[in-house]
Amino acid sequence: MKNDNDHTVTLTQALQDIKKEQGKGFNLEYVNLAELERRTGISRAKLRRLKANDFKEMPHGLTGKKAARTVISGYESVINDQLRQGVTNSVNIYDKLKEVGYKGSLSGVKRYIMANKSLVPAARHLVAPQGSRGLRYFTAPGEAFQMDWGFTKVRDYSGYEYQAACFAMICHHCGMKYVEFFPNAKQEKLFIGMIHAFQYMGIPQKILTDNMKSVVLKRDFEGRPVWNHDYEIFMKTIGFETKLCKPRHPFTKGKVERLVRYVKDNFIAGRQFVNVSDLNEQALQWCNDKNCVFRKEIEGFSAVLHQDQCRKVCLPMPVKDPAIMLYLFPERRISFDGFVTYEGRRFGVPYSYGQKIVRVNRTERIISIYSEDMSRCLVTHNVTWSRKDSFCKDQYVNSEQPEEHPTAPVKSLAYQALGITAEDSFSKFNFE
Repeated sequence: MKNDNDHTVTLTQALQDIKKEQGKGFNLEYVNLAELERRTGISRAKLRRLKANDFKEMPHGLTGKKAARTVISGYESVINDQLRQGVTNSVNIYDKLKEVGYKGSLSGVKRYIMANKSLVPAARHLVAPQGSRGLRYFTAPGEAFQMDWGFTKVRDYSGYEYQAACFAMICHHCGMKYVEFFPNAKQEKLFIGMIHAFQYMGIPQKILTDNMKSVVLKRDFEGRPVWNHDYEIFMKTIGFETKLCKPRHPFTKGKVERLVRYVKDNFIAGRQFVNVSDLNEQALQWCNDKNCVFRKEIEGFSAVLHQDQCRKVCLPMPVKDPAIMLYLFPERRISFDGFVTYEGRRFGVPYSYGQKIVRVNRTERIISIYSEDMSRCLVTHNVTWSRKDSFCKDQYVNSEQPEEHPTAPVKSLAYQALGITAEDSFSKFNFE
């Protein structure tokens, strides 16, 4: 039903009024368009078009048609590739499009994703029943950080797949994030990741974590945790406490679990990297960007809130402390062929080093091998994901080769002639 403000109703009413005034002399073909414009407010050009159709509103000729090219044209392959990989995060896809020159809006990307959801592979999930309702766990600024491990698969250029570990730590109060990747989730990697996170965010009063093997061994008959010996020494060296959380209880440690899923959905999806150092550089830049995004739940920016409130409570991380440096340089034993194994790769050690134990560290894009007492650097290697052994200079000693000598007098004789050279054309005039 049309309302009174609609042009069709207004035009029909005006034509009826003119017909009543003119009586039998009314002719729709000769109606006065100027008078009709005055009564309806419709422009004379539009009335002229309506008159050609006996004053009936007809649909536009381009109704239902789409433009041949839009702002998103030319970038469909990038979005389709992400959708086929199961990436549906519009912000993540929008960031990748901006890297290749996309000038459109985020809304256009969302509309394209909704129209092409059929490209996303079907996922099957078991729906768990909702448990009892509980109160979320809140802490004061700088009181507690949450940490956890996440795992992802990496496919190299040859199609081989291997597993990588993601260390994640988040401030419970403001949501400040830190993420770092390692080839495995061993205890020494946990210590390195925690030290780097403390350098990035400060040392809190306590850490919330689950019952991982590198942290706790078991619980005694009174329910108190029996800490891993090395982890207990690490806690006393750094100066923090650890609080264990219940398994499958997101009210206490849900922030870091959500962060791990956010890393997988937003950062890992479609990510390409050269080696672990390149991946961690990208992860650190991603953390810096996400920490500077406005969050409604805290009504501010995580980086600003952490600097203003949490940093004042958290202790600074001493960088040059010898006890802490030993955790960043784990021990390795030299094999019989002069190699040390670190992060699944073998690196050569000079033969001049006479001991069996060295300390290895990966800083940015360099693998550094130090003596056991950390007094000198023996050799450095480039970070690589190649499975080939990385040799170093003077890894093996080139000793003098044995030489045989004659046991009887040598009587045989051979003659060595002068090499024959090509004569020039003037040699025949040499009468000497």
